[in-house]
Amino acid sequence: MPASTPTLWLRPGRERSLKRRHPWVFSGAVARVDGNPGPGETVAVRSADGELLARAAFSPSSQIRARAWTFVDEPVDEGLIARRLAAAIAARGGPAAGAPESACRLVYAESDGLPGVIVDRYADTLVVQLLTAGADRWRATIAGLLPGVTGVQRVWERSDVEVRGLEGLEARVGPLAGDPPPPRVEIREGGRRLWVDVHHGHKTGFYLDQRANRARIGELASGRRVLDAFCYSGGFSVHALAGGAASVLAVDASAEALALARADLELNGLAAQRCELAQGNVFELLRGLRDRGSSFDLIVLDPPKFAATASQREGAARGYKDINLLAFKLLAPGGLLATFSCSGAIGGELFQSIVAGAALDAGVDAQVVERLGQAADHPVLLSFPEAEYLKGLICRVG
Repeated sequence: MPASTPTLWLRPGRERSLKRRHPWVFSGAVARVDGNPGPGETVAVRSADGELLARAAFSPSSQIRARAWTFVDEPVDEGLIARRLAAAIAARGGPAAGAPESACRLVYAESDGLPGVIVDRYADTLVVQLLTAGADRWRATIAGLLPGVTGVQRVWERSDVEVRGLEGLEARVGPLAGDPPPPRVEIREGGRRLWVDVHHGHKTGFYLDQRANRARIGELASGRRVLDAFCYSGGFSVHALAGGAASVLAVDASAEALALARADLELNGLAAQRCELAQGNVFELLRGLRDRGSSFDLIVLDPPKFAATASQREGAARGYKDINLLAFKLLAPGGLLATFSCSGAIGGELFQSIVAGAALDAGVDAQVVERLGQAADHPVLLSFPEAEYLKGLICRVG
C-alpha cells in the first residue's frame, strides 16, 4: 500500500466488528485519521497495533465514519466497482433476466459489497440512489459502467433522500446516462401492469421490496372485502382485485399517490365499482370506519417508516400499536391482517410484541399464520444484519 494512503486508526479493542466483516466503522471507534482524507476518499483502516483490516470510504460528517469496500489488501478502483456490479446483476439472473417490462433491485448497497449504492430497474430505466460519501465519489464510474453491465441505456439519479444530509451531501436528481425518463414508466409484476413515477415517487419510485407480498395478497383476496391502508400507488389493491376480491377500500394521505393508484386500476381494466379510493389521515380514517361499524375480511397495513433511528423507537411503537389495534377492531371473525414494518429500528421480535399487544387491547385472539419479509432481490448479508428491515405478519383472528 502506498505510504501516502490516508489511514484511519482504531482505538484498542475496536477491531472486532471489522474482523467479523461488518462494514461500518463508527466515529467512537476511531483513534485518529492520518493524511487528511476528503469525503468519500478511500482510507486504509488499521487496528491499534497496525493490522490492515479494510479499505473503506471515509465520511467525515457521518457518525458512521467509514464503510468498508473490501477486507483484503486490494485497490479500490474502477475494476473493483465493475466486478461488484457484475456480480450483483449476475446473482439476479444477469442482464437478460426477466421480461423487458420487469422491475428488480439490481444492487442493494452493503449486501452487494457496494456501500450506499442502490440500483433499481424499471423496464427500460435504471434508477440510482447514492446514499453515502463513498458512493457519491464514484458517481461517474458507476454511471459509466451500468449501461454496459445491464444492457439498459437510460440511467436516472434519485439521490434525494434525507440520509444524504447526514453525510454532508446535497440532494441530486437528474440523468446519469441517456435521455430523461417519461413522467411514468410502465412495469409488469406477476401479470399486473403498474405505473412507476421515477421522478417523484417514494424511494426510487416504487416499493420493490413488497413484490412477493403483493402477490401473496392477491392469492388470499378471493371473495374478501379488503382494506388497503397506506396504499401508496395501489399495488396491493391491484393484486387483490385481480385475485378476485369482493371489494377494496384503498386509503392514503397523498392525493398524488391515489391518482397513480387510479391510473393503475385503469391500466389493468379493473372494475372501478369494486374499488373505492379515500384520501386522508389513515389513523383518522380507520377510526371513522370503526365508529361506523365497518368490517373487512382482509386488511393490509403497510405504513411508512415510523422509526429511522433507535431514538425514535418508543414513539414508533405507539404508532404501530395504535394502527394495528384499529385494524383488529375492523376485522370480521376469521379475517386476516397483513401488517408490516419497514423501520430498521423496530426488530422482528419487538414488532410481533407490539402486534400482540394490539390484539390484546382489541379483545381478539389472533394467530400468526405467516411471516413475510423483503423480496429476494433485497438479500441480507449475514455479516450485515442491518440489511434486513422489512418485517411482515399475517395474523388470523378467531
